[in-house]
Amino acid sequence: MMRLLSLQPISPPARVFATGATTNLVFGTGERPALARTVGKAYLLPMRYELNDLETFLTVLELGTVTAAAARLNLSKSVVSKRISDLEATLGAALFRRNAGRIIPTEAAQHLAERLRPALAELVAATESTAWDMDGLQPLRGALSISAPMSFGIMHLGPIIARFAAQNPELDISVDYDDRTRDLAREGFDIGIRIGKPRDKALMQRKLCEDEGVPCASPAYLAAHGQPHSMTDLRDHHVISYSHVPNNQVWQFQDHERFVSPMVNSRISLNNGEAIREMALQGLGLAMLPGFIVAAEIASGRLVRVLTDYPTRRLPIVAVWPPVSPMPAKLRRFVDHVASELKNPPWQVGKETS
Repeated sequence: MMRLLSLQPISPPARVFATGATTNLVFGTGERPALARTVGKAYLLPMRYELNDLETFLTVLELGTVTAAAARLNLSKSVVSKRISDLEATLGAALFRRNAGRIIPTEAAQHLAERLRPALAELVAATESTAWDMDGLQPLRGALSISAPMSFGIMHLGPIIARFAAQNPELDISVDYDDRTRDLAREGFDIGIRIGKPRDKALMQRKLCEDEGVPCASPAYLAAHGQPHSMTDLRDHHVISYSHVPNNQVWQFQDHERFVSPMVNSRISLNNGEAIREMALQGLGLAMLPGFIVAAEIASGRLVRVLTDYPTRRLPIVAVWPPVSPMPAKLRRFVDHVASELKNPPWQVGKETS
């Protein structure tokens, strides 16, 4: 990036500073700076800034307040504010408008962020691959940020990550468990684990294993309301819904060569699979849950699988990450590690799921 400076007659000696990681250039009247180049009657001066300023800018943009950004970055609010001010001064453009305690990004900020995110990801990948592991023999260093769904993460992925962390003691690892689909590039994640087919076609992906939906209920519920024997019987039952996905995408059964979504009635809706399981255990309705959530309960008899003659949709469990080349060693090794651990999934519900 370059900044255009119109040089007017000034009294020598004059000193011009580029902000951020500064390079001091001394001007005399009519003297052209050694690091500038001429464009018409003006000079182009290389723009200088700190990488930390750019990362701080993206964090403030994502979180919407200086206070939240300071907490995430473990910095004081004054340091965050100064970094933003320094970057604005360097760019010669306002990035935020201040209003009632919140800061509103300008159009310039949005355009800058769109180009910065992939550029910073590429920068990190290139430097880490070069410095830390081109041949796969060097220890992993740096940081790895992982996004994963809550239930699968806690129940199954957590131990896998723990073993990877133990094998790579010089690598800093942060994990965010959330059932919402996160924007990996925008929110600064290196990799995400997803249940189901990823919708973002721009992401790179690798299938780790498969699971299936398991329709089930407690023995007490079935004793009180009867067991459904066909898909049409579901309309006479209450189901417990997953609030992040519509019922017609959760309750799907294979009928010959296609999948169908029978009509279901929902009274209770929750945003977490383990919470749905607990409601089912209390006899509040039928639930359609991944095998990895209800395997133990099915095996112990605390939940009973229903509609066993109707196959359900199998769910791919995949690793996804923003496209970057070369692929950082920390990312490549983590994906290989998880894929190896999930080659034979530790949960089983009635039949093989891998």
